[in-house]
Amino acid sequence: MPIAANTLYRDSFNFLRNQLSSILLLALLTAFITVILNQILMPAGDQLNLLTANSDDLSGTSGMGLQELIQNMSPEQQMVLLKVSGAATFSALVGNVLLVGGMLTLIQMVSNGMRTSALRSIGASAPILPRLLGLMLICTLLVQLGITLFVVPGVLVAVAVSMAPVISSTEKMGVFRSIKVSSKLAFSNARLVLPAIMFWLAAKMLVLLAVSHLSMLPTLMSTVVLSTLSNLISAFLLIYLFRLYSKLRAA
Repeated sequence: MPIAANTLYRDSFNFLRNQLSSILLLALLTAFITVILNQILMPAGDQLNLLTANSDDLSGTSGMGLQELIQNMSPEQQMVLLKVSGAATFSALVGNVLLVGGMLTLIQMVSNGMRTSALRSIGASAPILPRLLGLMLICTLLVQLGITLFVVPGVLVAVAVSMAPVISSTEKMGVFRSIKVSSKLAFSNARLVLPAIMFWLAAKMLVLLAVSHLSMLPTLMSTVVLSTLSNLISAFLLIYLFRLYSKLRAA
């Protein structure tokens, strides 16, 4: 019997609603961790000022691409930009790993009839976090490389690796084995995976646009709100993919 997308979405919404308090706390906690790490790793204010020190020289480069813009920066500005990018990437990666590990553990514990919470889920996910870190680092690099080359390859890579965290967590598979199995399952069930990935990407972009208009909030607060909402969207995707994988494994 074919798997119906409507059933998966309905089951995922029901799970999200029933575990909303734990999932919301998990999304908020990992958002705070991401923001705090980013603040700690961010270069000092005097270094950040270097990025705007020569704003008059860069004001005529608005029509240039990112590569040309970076080439027009001084070596000091390029180094500061690299540090800023590295801090943002690392903090986001750590936050995402904790979110994915905590969410997958929470889903499995609830599915097994166990009571849990956000903090308990993160603690119980500790054994799989190193493997998830390596997996998500590789997946992130592959997706970003695909998007850099062209948007479509990036989306296809995102579809291919979408189920890898679920497989790695439930089956205790290695990084590359999880990616291989994920690719096979995802493309075999593209009608169920591709719309979910497109919804996830579109929802994240809408949240980013919405939060960018919250000028009344302090920058730090708006960043936490953005990260929390983004985490909630990712949490729903993880629930959906976990339900899908469970049905595929039982078929």
